[in-house]
Amino acid sequence: MLERWTAEQVLALAPDAASRKAGDKLAIPRPWSDTGCAEPEGGVGAVWGVCAGSGSTPYRTVVDLGGPASQCSCPSRKFPCKHVLGLLLLWAADPATVVAGASAPDWADTWLTARRERAEKAAAAGPTLVDPAAARRRAEQRAAQVGEGAERLRRWLADRVHQGLAGTEREGYAMWDGIAERMVDAKAPGLAARLRAAGAIPASGAEGWPGRLLEDYAELWLLLRAHEHADDLDPALAAGLRARIGWTVDAEDVLRRARDAGTVVRDRWLVLGSRDSTDGGLTERRIWLRGTETGRPALVLAFGPQGRAPQLALPVGRSIEADAAFHDAAVPLRAALGDRTEAPMEAPEPEGVGPEQATLGYAEALRSEPWLEAWPVVLADVVAVPEPMGWRIAGADGFWLPVDRARTGEQALWRLSAMSGGTGLTVFGEYGARGFVPVTAWHEGRAIQL
Repeated sequence: MLERWTAEQVLALAPDAASRKAGDKLAIPRPWSDTGCAEPEGGVGAVWGVCAGSGSTPYRTVVDLGGPASQCSCPSRKFPCKHVLGLLLLWAADPATVVAGASAPDWADTWLTARRERAEKAAAAGPTLVDPAAARRRAEQRAAQVGEGAERLRRWLADRVHQGLAGTEREGYAMWDGIAERMVDAKAPGLAARLRAAGAIPASGAEGWPGRLLEDYAELWLLLRAHEHADDLDPALAAGLRARIGWTVDAEDVLRRARDAGTVVRDRWLVLGSRDSTDGGLTERRIWLRGTETGRPALVLAFGPQGRAPQLALPVGRSIEADAAFHDAAVPLRAALGDRTEAPMEAPEPEGVGPEQATLGYAEALRSEPWLEAWPVVLADVVAVPEPMGWRIAGADGFWLPVDRARTGEQALWRLSAMSGGTGLTVFGEYGARGFVPVTAWHEGRAIQL
């Protein structure tokens, strides 16, 4: 049976807020006709429909839920377009309008069949063979570029500290953007992202910003010094270092190596949280999971180019049965998802720990990987408390965690406080050196994204 998505799962596909709003307006039966959904042979499922627009010719919309992927005859350059979002929202909310078990019209069936045939042909062809010598040359070239970029940044940092921090708040973003772009050119996007984040600190005008900026300088210096001696580090620690600098590893390669080594983790994974961020037009989606059998945390990253949301969207608060392969690191956290055998299922509220245990958990992970920025944690029976010096996440035992205000919006904190009403909640988030970032809260049995 084809399980219908939730509205949250649909809206996670939207490329921007305007698309979400436009799609919501189309999630009504009036403009739609010839709608239906089915689970075709060899596929995960499909939804289709015809939407009356402003022109004389209605728009034909079809969605392959397995991708998810979609096609619409409208001229929109956004992907997915508002018609796809509206159709999926209607399908999620109104089973009477989008009838299950229907036969797809010819125009929809043609597109779905072509996608299935291409997938079967690609699977039959097998993986593309890579020339080892060419791959080695590319790796050496990139290593040389990253090394030159790291040396440039090391000199830049030394000059900045030598000059002092006074007046940094008046320099604006141009200086930060310049050095960040040089790191992008040096194939070190991780360093570029850290520089852009550091550039926002003096501009914030927050009390104590010089200390925070100096901390960022110190963390960058640690990464650069470690990079100089990467060949002397433990291989797992060196792999985590490269990931922080911005080296990428294809998810399929991670899965292939894990299958060959027999290290794939099969579990039912609870989706703890999901959050999008944009940097340079690229949308990054961070999805946090926890294995219900292993208890193991996992972080899955998905990316979408400008104007498109990442394709991977998992419903927060539900669980999925899937394979996971972890990237090499001293503290393996990031993972690539493999085969999923069934639709997401309802899941109970996760078990959590108190603020003190959360601090100890992060400290233990940090001991193994010193450049670890934050660690995922589920807190149990906590409340959000506004204080003159900043918000706190307080436990029933009197221990509390400060909130990282640079990464947490005021609205999310007041919403969390209102939901608790003085009563402890289960809250998922990331805890790091600058505090706790709440991502999801469970209220009356439901997972609420903050």
